[in-house]
Amino acid sequence: MAHRADSAVPVRDSKRPHGPHLTLPAPAWTTFIDAVKGRTLRG
Repeated sequence: MAHRADSAVPVRDSKRPHGPHLTLPAPAWTTFIDAVKGRTLRG
């Protein structure tokens, strides 16, 4: 994960640094991280 000035958060697999990546809006990334920390994700 790296932060960008345009409020987008690029996410990639650290084992494949040149592989595909996702770019998420910063608020979506924050919501995801909060859900992981709070263990509120449902699959």
